[in-house]
Amino acid sequence: MPMRSFKYITDPKALDAVADETRRRLIYLLRAKEQTVSQLAEALGRTPQAIYHQIKKLTAAGLVEVAREERVGHFIEAYYRATAEVFEFRHGEPSVKQRAGKGANSHIVMALKTLPRLGIDLNLDKESAERMGKLHARISAHEVDPALEERIMNLEDVDFLSKQHAYGLAKYATMTDKQFEEMLEDMQELRGLLTSSKPKSGQG
Repeated sequence: MPMRSFKYITDPKALDAVADETRRRLIYLLRAKEQTVSQLAEALGRTPQAIYHQIKKLTAAGLVEVAREERVGHFIEAYYRATAEVFEFRHGEPSVKQRAGKGANSHIVMALKTLPRLGIDLNLDKESAERMGKLHARISAHEVDPALEERIMNLEDVDFLSKQHAYGLAKYATMTDKQFEEMLEDMQELRGLLTSSKPKSGQG
């Protein structure tokens, strides 16, 4: 099977996996071509054992997969590849077990903290930040049917960016009126929380 054009990632393990520079380099190499652990170790100047350890983490996170296996003497050697050419990370709402006691998704909270560095000052309390995280997760949760997504990805004469636009249009076209209305309500509430958190003139 050909490599997927893009893949949506919501698993927190995947977000943690790409935080490591070595694992990011492995994904980059495995986007270009299928390679074995030994080949990757040589390319990065690391031991095969160290690379295998990182590959296991990437595989568990759904970022890398076994593309094929070949018999070499008495051994079976696996060739790995990235699971997609491009990953889009969606900060989905974590389960209670994953984030017990930590409130809303930590990644959206971190994103909110970066806004002042962009010149967008916000006075946010913990409750508002947690609510924004939950709203963002619900908005991001709307996806097209997996079979339709697969058909979009298999359009051979369409470039990646056009496929992304097609995905977005297909999502809106296949949503029910109720789903669309709920998404709009969440977006309006999210924007309301953001705008109401901006300091008034003369404050800050």
